[in-house]
Amino acid sequence: MLKNYFKIAIAVLRRRKFFTFISLFGISFTLTILLVMTAFIDKVVNDNYPDKKRDRSLYISHIELRGKESMNSSGLSYSYISRFVNKMKTPVKIAVSSGFGSTNTYVNNRKIVINYKYANAAFWEVLDFEFVEGKPISRQQTDNAERVTVISEDMKKEYFGDDNSPAVGKYIEADNIKYRVCGVVKSLPITSYTLYSDIYLPITTSKTKLDADKGYMGNYSAIVLAENSSDVPKMKKEYDNIVAKLPIPGKEWDHLYSHADTYIEGYVRTGNEKSSGMVYAFTAITLFALFVMLLPTLNLVNVNITRIMERSSEIGVRKAFGASSKTLVYQFIVENLILTFLGGIIGVVLSVVVMYFINDAELIANLNLSLNFTVLAYALFTCMFFGLLSGVYPAWRMSKLNIVLALKA
Repeated sequence: MLKNYFKIAIAVLRRRKFFTFISLFGISFTLTILLVMTAFIDKVVNDNYPDKKRDRSLYISHIELRGKESMNSSGLSYSYISRFVNKMKTPVKIAVSSGFGSTNTYVNNRKIVINYKYANAAFWEVLDFEFVEGKPISRQQTDNAERVTVISEDMKKEYFGDDNSPAVGKYIEADNIKYRVCGVVKSLPITSYTLYSDIYLPITTSKTKLDADKGYMGNYSAIVLAENSSDVPKMKKEYDNIVAKLPIPGKEWDHLYSHADTYIEGYVRTGNEKSSGMVYAFTAITLFALFVMLLPTLNLVNVNITRIMERSSEIGVRKAFGASSKTLVYQFIVENLILTFLGGIIGVVLSVVVMYFINDAELIANLNLSLNFTVLAYALFTCMFFGLLSGVYPAWRMSKLNIVLALKA
């Protein structure tokens, strides 16, 4: 039966090539947009380089002070981390790093923008950076405030050129200070904004005195690492208890919020306690997907109804010979699913081509999109949903055609 439906579907598609083109274009174009978007989200969410211990990690990066008329949200001060986060008993290691800053330097009269980040020694123990050359900054080098640095592959190429000679032992200048390169790591995309940098410096070499600001807010964040994943809820609860006991600074504030988040929670946190980042992200993605699918779906519904009207005599004959409405509806939905899957195959091919050009153009450096099994699963689900959504109403309209009127058409 399905084989016959497939033959009929192919014959119908070949009969009206223009309508077929419109249908396939709408399906494939829509699917391409959704697959590229899904590949981007999958890359950002599931790429665990260099924080491969996410199942044991919590991220503390924001603190919010809220009053009756205003609110203030920021990163953490080093003093706050030192006085409160470092006092936690559950974590086995606590990585501390600053947000990345930028400075200009000149090499052979060529201006280079360098993004730099300060990090403590545990930063290199909690995170699993892939070293192309050399080794991480040691605890002793950090304690001694040595002017050493770990740089990214991209910065090595930009600063030292493509001669493939080792960068370890050479010096790189940032903010009018020379640092000796002790390691080179695989580069990160800027979408990993909490960890991204061109060069990483010992936290003790920061130009600002670390404990000078006794306030809560600043430019630092922490990753707390548990012994095993089962300790993560305990670690989260411990931090919540610490925050609950913090004195609120200033009379203009009456609430203080800070959280030890999982990676996803931390990534989408808005900085506003009353606005859930997870809800915002899910709502935005859902609305975008619905908007992208709505117009092609309506277009395909109209095309399908037009095809039904053209086939009214065929439908009338089949009804006259005893075909039930259920059989006709089933046949048309199967035909529409076949059409949708053909468009889906074209969409997958187009997605691969688009991802190739996006990666080749390096629109986001070091963010290489790929069509993996997760993305393909979304593609199959989208094809099925798209086919059913655009085929049910036209199929129902077809089943209601009057035999006599259909034969006269």
